[in-house]
Amino acid sequence: MENDIPAWWVLIALLPFICFALGWVAARIDMKTVLKQAKSIPTGFYASLEALVDRNTGKAAHELAEVADLQPQSYDLNLTLGKLYRSRGENDKAIRLLKTLSELPDTVGDKKQRALFELGKTYQSAGLVDRAEQIFLALQNGNMAKGAREHLLHIYQQDRDWEKAVETAQLLSHDEQTYQFEIAQFHCEIAQAALFKSDIDTARSHIQTALSANGKCCRANIILGDLELKQGNYAAAVTAYTAIEKQNHAYLNMVGERLYDAYDGLKQPEEGLTVLIGYMQTFPQLDLLNVIYEKSLLLHGEQKANETIAELVRAKPDLNGVYRLLGVQISGLNPVWKADADMIRGVVGRQLQKSWMYRCRNCHFKSQVFFWHCPACNKWETFTPGRIEI
Repeated sequence: MENDIPAWWVLIALLPFICFALGWVAARIDMKTVLKQAKSIPTGFYASLEALVDRNTGKAAHELAEVADLQPQSYDLNLTLGKLYRSRGENDKAIRLLKTLSELPDTVGDKKQRALFELGKTYQSAGLVDRAEQIFLALQNGNMAKGAREHLLHIYQQDRDWEKAVETAQLLSHDEQTYQFEIAQFHCEIAQAALFKSDIDTARSHIQTALSANGKCCRANIILGDLELKQGNYAAAVTAYTAIEKQNHAYLNMVGERLYDAYDGLKQPEEGLTVLIGYMQTFPQLDLLNVIYEKSLLLHGEQKANETIAELVRAKPDLNGVYRLLGVQISGLNPVWKADADMIRGVVGRQLQKSWMYRCRNCHFKSQVFFWHCPACNKWETFTPGRIEI
């Protein structure tokens, strides 16, 4: 019949409704899956997250441990729990958990390397450095190589094994971070130890290597100057010490008296004193007043020494300068004022002992002693070269 509608027209007409129905069914299936998965996550997991947000790591570890007991084969869960134990200082628990995790039959490939890496970090945190080193050495050929070498570098610095530190830093070196700054310091450590043992050739070799690694390494020139001074090579000592001005003039604080001694060895003490005074005039923040006063007193007598110090202090007065100025002026004061001036100087001196210290520019650790390697943050050459007012 002409009015009969073909069946395929009916299908075309119903197609939008069929697609809508299929989409609705799929959405319902997805929602059921999501709800099912959400219900399958233990409530202890959420309790652990909430405790972490509240910074209650003890409760977080307890809740997560209960969840891990229900899912003992969960790699990610147990790895996280091990790291949480370590962050709390519960290294024994962390070691047991991570060691077990790394030995499971299913823990292979990258998972095994990651578990071992965390185990090595935990050994290191617990002070079991030898075990940590063994693990990190075994990880140098896999995906965790960079992290393992970074921890090895920390271990070798802590143990003062500078040869291994140099080797590891060279392995870590790449375009973005060459480690030349640290390598120069490692060679300086070796050179310093060799100089202490009067092994001049070894010391000189490592000084040159340090300067090759980092041409601005002030410490290398300080050690080189000390070496030349010890050998009686006074001109070479002057050259080494004065080179520090172009590297970082602040470190001239550390070599003032030795620089004068080198000039004195050349029979040029006047020139040595003139150089020190010139440094103070050019860089008033330098702390060379004491050595300038002592050498000026030796060469020119008390009156000239006092005048020199007064001129330098007035150019840039600070507590240290005022203390020194009071010291040189006190003898010429009226007896009526002398006792008061002596009292004022004593107060200033006590304040100096309290407030002037070396400070790490990275972590702000303070110390009465200068360190090339900060004991708090393990950074190199971050201590202020001179004591500063705290």
